[in-house]
Amino acid sequence: MASQRDVKRRIDSVKNIRKITRAMEAVAAARLRRAEQRISHLRPYAGAIRRMTRQAAEAAGTEVGKLPILQQHEREQTVAILLVTADRGLAGAFNSQILRAGLRAAGEHEAEGRDVTFYASGRRGVSSLTFRRREVAGAYVGFTERPSYADAREIAQDLITAYVDGNVDRVEILYNGYVSPLVQEVRRETLLPLQEATILEEGEHEESGGEGEDSGHHALVEYEPDPEEILQRLIPDYVEISLYRALLESTASELGARMTAMRNASENAGEIIQDLTLEMNRARQAEITQEIIEVVTGAEALV
Repeated sequence: MASQRDVKRRIDSVKNIRKITRAMEAVAAARLRRAEQRISHLRPYAGAIRRMTRQAAEAAGTEVGKLPILQQHEREQTVAILLVTADRGLAGAFNSQILRAGLRAAGEHEAEGRDVTFYASGRRGVSSLTFRRREVAGAYVGFTERPSYADAREIAQDLITAYVDGNVDRVEILYNGYVSPLVQEVRRETLLPLQEATILEEGEHEESGGEGEDSGHHALVEYEPDPEEILQRLIPDYVEISLYRALLESTASELGARMTAMRNASENAGEIIQDLTLEMNRARQAEITQEIIEVVTGAEALV
């Protein structure tokens, strides 16, 4: 049995750790509220970009296929997968579930004869892919706790350039979608080609108000300049805003996961303290009993 002093030292150590986890939980909760506000502020702008992009594509008609970014490649030989992870850990399964989903998606593509090129946002994703000897074509780190639009633009430019130049034939993104502080879901979405982008489906649903009804009345829109030129300007913005939304969702999910993980750690620390306190009391009782036995033994020896 450990001595009373050793157990007390362990109790003090666990108490210090609990102070840290409680502080980290409070910080994550405060930042989470701000992250939720950023997501809610982005949604109207993202919805407007989606509406404008779809309407301009409908107006352009057959001319859409002439734009390089809207040209679907004849064969999907190379697929780019962007993993959105965090720069830090201590967030439960937040990073590991994205990595597992990304490697599983890569395995599916490779089983069908396609090559996979990885892009990663967040130090955890970059380091994990490097450890698994997966080449990372684009690494973006240092901003996961507070991403800016410029960060999304940098990633979007690299992915668009790779697609237009023919280095990749499809772009997929995997990130943690924010549902609530306790729930984050892994989302796998197609970003390019735009004709297969799963984000377009969200735009359709949002614009119908979730009811699936269409009044049948559409405003007559005249475009100046031509719809093709407007599309050429809109589509990069569309890709950027889609990536920015994914980064914000991932940030909120990371903070929610860290808040939950730190709360669980604090509760576990409390249970450990209770167990160690009980062990210390037993050690103290054993020491007192031993002293009583020694006193009684000594008194009997004097009789």
